[in-house]
Amino acid sequence: MFTGIVEEKGKLLNKHLQGSSSFVKIGASKVLEGTRIGDSIAVNGVCLTVTAMDDNSFIADVMPETLRRTNLGDLYSMAEVNLERAMAADGRFGGHIVSGHIDGTGTVVSLVHEGNAVVVTIEAKPEILDLIIEKGSICIDGISLTVVAVTKDSFSVSVIPHTGSETTLLDKKRGDKVNLENDVIAKYVQKLLGANKSTGITMDFLAEHGF
Repeated sequence: MFTGIVEEKGKLLNKHLQGSSSFVKIGASKVLEGTRIGDSIAVNGVCLTVTAMDDNSFIADVMPETLRRTNLGDLYSMAEVNLERAMAADGRFGGHIVSGHIDGTGTVVSLVHEGNAVVVTIEAKPEILDLIIEKGSICIDGISLTVVAVTKDSFSVSVIPHTGSETTLLDKKRGDKVNLENDVIAKYVQKLLGANKSTGITMDFLAEHGF
């Protein structure tokens, strides 16, 4: 589990994204501290398992499903990526609950300066937008952000200077793809509502499912 608080920006040193031997090699420093083989690191919000590492980098395998769902296959050599280690049991929740399981990608529509912030608007598919609410949480390329507006075909977030400097989001251009992960609570609520459409939600139903 992650929180969406990026610890550092790493660099894509190498990638092989074909067949059963697909992998990425990421240059990093901070996220390697205390990391062991088998640990999880989120790369642009994608939960990957460390399979090899040295003092300055780590390697992680990439499944075909991951390539279908994310922007990892589009990364160029030496591209910067957002990195976060899995949350420690005694860690602090600075963002929101992030699983590292990407729901799909969105496309950057615009970046507009507004005072000391930058409003980033992203176009997304209806199935992703259906689970986004104003003032709710969304994870973009591994960054926990608060939604400031939602329309029928896009949503917007406001990025403060600190987040802009510590992550890759403000380096994006119109047309770039970003990884999106919806709030996990919204996904479970949608699933429960869908499973009980015929009778409606009742207190007994919620209690039966742990609410």
